[in-house]
Amino acid sequence: MDRAAPLSGIPRRLRLATAIGALLALLGTYVFATTTRADADPGVNVIRVAEFPADCTYSHRLPDDPIIFPGLPGASHMHSFFGSTVTNAHTTLPDLVSSPTTCNPRTDVSSYWVPTLYNNNVPVEPTIVTFYYLGEGVRADVVAATQPIPQGLRIVAGNAKAAGPNESIARWSCLHAGQVPPSKNFVTCPAGTMMESYLDFPQCWNGRDLDSPDHKSHMAYPVNQACPSTHPVHVPKLRQVLRYPVNGNPALFRLASGPGYTMHGDFFNAWPVAEMARRVQDCIRPVIKCGHDGRPI
Repeated sequence: MDRAAPLSGIPRRLRLATAIGALLALLGTYVFATTTRADADPGVNVIRVAEFPADCTYSHRLPDDPIIFPGLPGASHMHSFFGSTVTNAHTTLPDLVSSPTTCNPRTDVSSYWVPTLYNNNVPVEPTIVTFYYLGEGVRADVVAATQPIPQGLRIVAGNAKAAGPNESIARWSCLHAGQVPPSKNFVTCPAGTMMESYLDFPQCWNGRDLDSPDHKSHMAYPVNQACPSTHPVHVPKLRQVLRYPVNGNPALFRLASGPGYTMHGDFFNAWPVAEMARRVQDCIRPVIKCGHDGRPI
């Protein structure tokens, strides 16, 4: 009897150990399966913002504008150029396609330009320049149907001839100084900060023309979160963000075109067709934040 008691407990301990082992095995299988599904799903852990960027440092200055004054060197006010390093008054699409670029990614050989900023009559170039391609400002179904920006499309945003803030879409603010309200004209930024310029380009295209006589009517801004019937093709919205190493008294600042509210931007698209299409397909339509390589961050 003294030996029977421990012997009779062995099967119970074995059954308990077996049950625990089976439970652990099931749990391990579940964790493995869940992890595998998560790793296999490209939608897991992506940032749900329809965006891909291009950082394009300053290239050169010229009093040229190949959109507004094509073939007329010196006919414009001074512009600061970013992206393609060859842009001048005579620039055409083939010139851009084969040009070097200051952009990251290097595949972006487009040309971007703005009126030069002066501080006490000394030209100042932005030290941080980012062009964001976005899917925003329209309904989700419009974003899902976004089309690539056609190669050769020329877009102008802003009003170089604005007579006052009410005629402008410019926005000036201060980097790391959110307490300073944004304005359509220059703002007073605290010491140690930089002045920022934001400008949104129109994102609705008429589907036919790469330019127009007034350089604006082939494009339009959304109305009620959709593209108007006259401009039915939704393309990514270009947002121009420039950060200038200036602060303090805005009375010392001017643009080559005039006061801050005359800020405007020009864009001559030369992205390779396949690269632009891939970024629209992989980043804009599925609402995924992508890096410079056009891959999810």
